This record gives sequence, C-alpha cells and structure tokens, in this order.
Amino acid sequence: MQEFDPTAQPDHKQYVRKVTLPSGKTIEVISFEEPAPVQADLHVCPVCSSELVYPIDWQEAGRTSWEVSLRCPNCEWTHTDVYGEDAIQGFDEVLDAGTEALVADLRELTRANMEDDVDRFVRAIDAGFVLPEDF
Repeated sequence: MQEFDPTAQPDHKQYVRKVTLPSGKTIEVISFEEPAPVQADLHVCPVCSSELVYPIDWQEAGRTSWEVSLRCPNCEWTHTDVYGEDAIQGFDEVLDAGTEALVADLRELTRANMEDDVDRFVRAIDAGFVLPEDF
C-alpha cells in the first residue's frame, strides 16, 4: 500500500477559474486539463471589422472548450471553430453588455412612446375629441 506524501508534487496541473452565476454567486471551477489558447475579440468580424458578430450555434467540444458557429450580420461572414473557455467568457461578457444596451434603449423608446401617447390623449381631451361616451 502506497502512503500519502504531502511533500510530493502532483503529476498534473490544476487550473482554477472563477465563474459568476446569474444569481450573483461566484464559484471556483477547478480543471485538470490545460486551458485552450485564448482567442480574443470573437465579436469582431475578421472580414469587415464589424463588432456585431454573434453566435448562431454552440456545443461543448471538451471540458474547457466550445465549438461555436459565428455570423456577421454586416457582411454575412460565417465561421465555426473551437474556442477556449477564456475566449468564450470574454465573448459572453460582450454579448451581455450588448443585451443590456438593447434593453436600456428599448426602455427609453418605450417611455418616449408612452409620453407621446399621453400627450396626444391629453390634447384630444382638451380639444373635445374624447367624450365620456367613448368609454
């Protein structure tokens, strides 16, 4: 029987990555596989430099990598490749920021439209175009 030696060096490397869950809780993920090389700026099209590239399909390609199909809406470029966890994490952050910007713009547009609707309704009441029997 082999005894445990706390001074012995392990024959594998361990990689720790922090992940923030949608709930806001942060966890540490430990992997014994070498991380894939980092490939930055997945949101930037290599053909036309548009920053609107988005994923159209993805699936796990390993414990620390993903096969992702990308599409540029500007020039219709598409590409499928395997990307490491760090590149995907950065891409996800860019996509999340884009989603937040779209939601903020939608809220602003909705508010402006509602204010416009209220102003028109008030003007219609003041002008006598809306009567109690209209309700």
